[in-house]
Amino acid sequence: MTTTATAVATLETVATPDGAFTLLADESGHVLASGWTADPDALLGRLPVSRRPGRVVAGGTDAAAAVRAYYDGDIAAIAAVPVRQFGTALQHAGWEALRRIRPGEPLTYTGFAAALGQPAAVRAAASICARNAPALFVPCHRVLRTDGSLGGFAWGLPVKRSLLAREATS
Repeated sequence: MTTTATAVATLETVATPDGAFTLLADESGHVLASGWTADPDALLGRLPVSRRPGRVVAGGTDAAAAVRAYYDGDIAAIAAVPVRQFGTALQHAGWEALRRIRPGEPLTYTGFAAALGQPAAVRAAASICARNAPALFVPCHRVLRTDGSLGGFAWGLPVKRSLLAREATS
């Protein structure tokens, strides 16, 4: 992994039934950050300061097509979108594990911690979800509280509820 920030990143906003969805992609098309907002600063704030791009330009991204396909009913379209995340080895393992959670089959934080091979690390599992910058493409919305309630979501519980409902019927 490189230690330098992306020189230029492309910002694109897509209209969805859940509101504006904005994504930030590096020069190679990897999504750095994404979420249900039209505010570029909200996305940049999800990245460590040292990893923020030197310049952000408006433009088109390949990942936007996957967002449109997802909302058109192709739930699997987001799985192939490349992402680039910055964190510890445990965080990277967690983000990879999030991508393996099948749509319509959410895990609890306890189940997610067990999937990481660390069943007692429920708080660490929750932290991995909270630090996930490329939302939707790394589906942290598929993790619920142990009692089955929604828990938290950086982009709001109404969006999380909508995503889970969309995936449950796909």
